[in-house]
Amino acid sequence: MSRIDAVPTILQTVAHTTGMRFTAVARVTDTHWTACAVYDHIDFGLGVGSELVLESTICNEIRQHHQAVVFNQASKHPYFSTHHTPKMYGFESYVSIPIFLANGDFFGTLCAIDPLPAKLDDPNIVRTLELFAQLIGAELDAQDRMEISANALLDAQQTAKLREQFIAVLGHDLRNPLMAIQAGAEALQLKVSDERSLTILQHMLRSGDRMGGLINDILDFARGRLGSGIPVVLETQHDLADQLRNVIAEVQQANPGRAVDAAIAIDMPVACDPGRLAQLLVNLLSNALTHGADDQPVLVVARSDNTTFELTVVNGGQPIAADKLDRLFEPFTRGDEQLPSGLGLGLYISMEIAKAHGGTLQVSSTEAETCFVFRMPVQGMQRQHHESREERALNR
Repeated sequence: MSRIDAVPTILQTVAHTTGMRFTAVARVTDTHWTACAVYDHIDFGLGVGSELVLESTICNEIRQHHQAVVFNQASKHPYFSTHHTPKMYGFESYVSIPIFLANGDFFGTLCAIDPLPAKLDDPNIVRTLELFAQLIGAELDAQDRMEISANALLDAQQTAKLREQFIAVLGHDLRNPLMAIQAGAEALQLKVSDERSLTILQHMLRSGDRMGGLINDILDFARGRLGSGIPVVLETQHDLADQLRNVIAEVQQANPGRAVDAAIAIDMPVACDPGRLAQLLVNLLSNALTHGADDQPVLVVARSDNTTFELTVVNGGQPIAADKLDRLFEPFTRGDEQLPSGLGLGLYISMEIAKAHGGTLQVSSTEAETCFVFRMPVQGMQRQHHESREERALNR
């Protein structure tokens, strides 16, 4: 009730309209009468939170019959002249209007009393108080809805943070046993000679590499969500073109049946994190090879001028639907649900890498082609990365 700003004004207006010097909003249940808001100019002795014995109040009767009770002078009233409540509390004039919530539940009353008689015969007075009671009921419903929404939002935020922390810890804790498995497989490769065993060990190492990539994606996701973004170390690169060609060659080697054409013309040194840019290119290339048309080459274009470095990856095939295009860079999102690839973190991580370089990553998709374009300033950006507590845990 205290959060409803209009209530003090309503109580003062009721006092002014009726000429009565004590007004209140009471919460009335089947066991308690409690003052929720009070305007008192007769020192009646009730404050916010004060309680009366329920059976001693007229509000208890209103709770049962749901009708307003109004009288000008109790001592001359045919019924209330012998009623225990006016005598017990020493008032002559009285008005009490029931307050209902939107679902029809009885909440309590808007009431006014005075030791002196009052003129309450004007039906407009009662109608005005009824409108005030309806307003209070509507405000109570609005407050309930706001509180429910706020609690739901807080629960969702806490759940999301807990989920992301769980993912981060899971990814971190998976690294050590994976490294032990890979180290053991590499050691066994030196000791076995039969072809079948070597094939099994090579398969284990390839699976370990794939799992390592997934774990790294999880850790990058956690850094992006729990910290201040994916950390980068910017260094001026004079041979970035060769590094990008090496990345393309590695991806092409892993996809021998697909064609990747490259046009790289980097005329200016670029201040970047080469490892992260390689990761971005791998993600974009893998996405293009996975979702692009098998019979069309993927095109990689890289260029720089005095101000901007630009990296473009283009593939043919079916266009990305507009509703999926809008959320393509969200985590755990895949461009084509029929072709699952990894965890759906590649494009999200690529966007985080772009942001970390002070750049942008945009996508367009038509019937002719799907095109991802990364742009960043060649001089990089002044960026200090402060690790959060969660990130420090991830990096240990």
